[in-house]
Amino acid sequence: MLSYIFSANFLDALLRMGTPLVFVGMAAVMGGKANILCVAYEGMMLFAALGGAIGSAYTQSLLAGAALGMAFSMAVAMIFAYFVLYLDTKPLLAGLALNTLGTGGTVYVVYLLTGMKLDTSSLPSLKFPAVDIPLIKDIPILGPILSGHNLMTYLAFFAVALVWFLLKKTRLGLRIQAVGQDAAAAASVGINVRKTKFIALTISSIFAAMGGMYMSMGYLPYFTANMTAGRGFIGIAAQNLAVGHPLWTMFFALLFGASMAVGNMAQSYRLPSQFAALMPYLITLIGLVIMGARSKKQDSLTAEAAMKLHPTAGAK
Repeated sequence: MLSYIFSANFLDALLRMGTPLVFVGMAAVMGGKANILCVAYEGMMLFAALGGAIGSAYTQSLLAGAALGMAFSMAVAMIFAYFVLYLDTKPLLAGLALNTLGTGGTVYVVYLLTGMKLDTSSLPSLKFPAVDIPLIKDIPILGPILSGHNLMTYLAFFAVALVWFLLKKTRLGLRIQAVGQDAAAAASVGINVRKTKFIALTISSIFAAMGGMYMSMGYLPYFTANMTAGRGFIGIAAQNLAVGHPLWTMFFALLFGASMAVGNMAQSYRLPSQFAALMPYLITLIGLVIMGARSKKQDSLTAEAAMKLHPTAGAK
C-alpha cells in the first residue's frame, strides 16, 4: 500500500479523482463568497455531464459538446437563482429539488435517446485529449508526473488561479465579497445585490459544468447514471473546510481525491467497494471536528482576553 502511495500511478489516480472536485470546489467558493447556500452543484454536474456527452456525440465536436454541457448547467443555475433570488425559496430545498431532478431527469433523457437506462455508451461521444507538455514530458520521473494528463486536469488548476484573481484583483470579485459579507451595506453604496448574486451563481455553474463534463468526457468517455456520486457535496465540503479560500479549497479537494484513490486501491485487498466511497466523508467529519475544536478554543481565548480587559464585566 505505501509503495503505491509514493508511486506515479497514485499521483495519476489522485489527479483523476481530484479534478472534478477542484472544479466544483471553485464553484462552491464563488457561491460561498456571495453568501449563497447552493447545494445544487450535483444537479449542475449531472446535466453538464449528459450535455457534454450527447452534444459531442451528435455534433462530433468537443467545443459543441462543451457548450451544450455548460448551457445545461447554467440552466439549472438560472432555475435555482429564480426560485431563491426572486421567489425567496429556501436555498436548501431548491438545491435538493434540482439535484433530484438531475438524478432522475438525466436517466430519462438517456432512455429517450438510446433506449438504455444506465449510460450513453452506444453513442459516439468524444473525450478531452491528454496533453503532453513539450520538453517536460521527456524528463525522467518528473515527466510522467507533470505531463500526459487530461486537458481538463490542467484547466482545473487554471480555474483555481482564475478564481483567486477574480476575487482579489477585480471589481466584480470585490462586489461579490461585499454582498456576501453584508448585503444591506453593499446595497447602501449602490451595489445591485440580486444581480451580483446572479452573476456569482452563473460563474459557479460554469465551474460545476467543467467538473461534470470531465466525468463524461475525461474520466469516462460516456455518461452513466448518477456518475457524479456525491462529488458536488464533496466539493462543498472542501470549500467549507478551506473557509472559502481558493488555494486551500484545491488542497482539500485533492486530499479527497487522494482518499478516493486509496479507497479504490484498498479494494485489491478485498475491502468492500463502499470503503472507497466512505473515505471522503470520513475525512470531512474529521476535518469538521478539528475545525470545531479550534473554533471553540479561539472563542475561549477571546473570552479570556475580554475578561482581562474588562475584569468587572465577569462580576456582573
